[in-house]
Amino acid sequence: MAMADIRNWNEDEYRASIVAEGASTTSTVFAVDFAPTRSLAPDRVTTASSDGSVAIYPIDMPSQSLLSHGLEEKEFCRCQWNAKPLLRLSPHDGPAYNLLTVGKGENALLLSCGDDGCIQGWLWQEIDGAISKGRDHLRANLELRNPQQRGPQSALLPVPETNALASDPEGKHIFSAAGDGCAYTWDLETGKVAMVFRGHCDYLHCIVSRPTTNQIITGSEDGTCKVWDCRSGFCVATLDSWNATKSAKMAVQKRPWVSCMALDPSENWLVCGNGGNCGTLWNLPVLEAATRIVTLAAPQAVAFTKDQIVVAGAWPRVSRFSFGGTLLSQVTCAPYSTFSISVHPSGITAVGGYGGIVDILSEFGSHLTTFSCK
Repeated sequence: MAMADIRNWNEDEYRASIVAEGASTTSTVFAVDFAPTRSLAPDRVTTASSDGSVAIYPIDMPSQSLLSHGLEEKEFCRCQWNAKPLLRLSPHDGPAYNLLTVGKGENALLLSCGDDGCIQGWLWQEIDGAISKGRDHLRANLELRNPQQRGPQSALLPVPETNALASDPEGKHIFSAAGDGCAYTWDLETGKVAMVFRGHCDYLHCIVSRPTTNQIITGSEDGTCKVWDCRSGFCVATLDSWNATKSAKMAVQKRPWVSCMALDPSENWLVCGNGGNCGTLWNLPVLEAATRIVTLAAPQAVAFTKDQIVVAGAWPRVSRFSFGGTLLSQVTCAPYSTFSISVHPSGITAVGGYGGIVDILSEFGSHLTTFSCK
């Protein structure tokens, strides 16, 4: 029987290795977004993860010749475990929750936000330059931090986390959804808060911008979506999925939270994911709930593509629904729990979630490539 040599045993290193292994197997990609490209098909993807990292990864797509010959999915699906990023950006001090690209051309800016209450920004022009020079790290050009509020007896409260981002079309202002139940408008030229939107009873999960009406919409743990006027800062409507009179009541939970939301290109339709294992499609011009979408578990990411609603969440499926709530298709995805969906104009979809896994799907549901960000 072989004997182990324990004369140089280091208990601290052993314990640290166990913790590191556990952390790597339970890492989560909270946000995934396609990087800007001049080609028709995406070639890079940006991720924000539970370890605070923000990184750019290449997409190893199967060649068009393979796809055109109609080979079976298993023949061209590329699995890359522990994929190496093209570039790592300044990490957050805690999980990174969301990504957003604002502006176009030389002024295009990549933004990230996280549990440390910080919004960081990098110029895409500098990101591309760093990748071409073979650099492995890039510091942020912009850093914004949520204001610290005062509690009872004027005691300073912890800096609230920033959970989601949105922007105006010009890229001059960004909007953030924070853990103190407030949404903030940030002026990118001054780096200061231009307006605060108060009215939710709990922290915010998501936010979208509605430029044609100069509004933003926020979704909260309190179970409501609120529509805000960006000029006055006032709430002009509250969308309550539970009390919506023209849609069926949810049977699972009495007061479901709003976990995610998306606005269609016409800005007339809003879909939000609710904690009661369903989603709700809102007709914004009349402020009515049009459709209840029943899902297998709690939705955690939603998106619009063409005339369909894409939904994923706490189940290993990417589902597509009609505006009437009919299930059109369902594709198995690599993450057991998905937290982010990004749909490219070409129809290619990226999902990220539990295990630090990113799965790239074709317009028809085939798996083009899968990799982990460990």
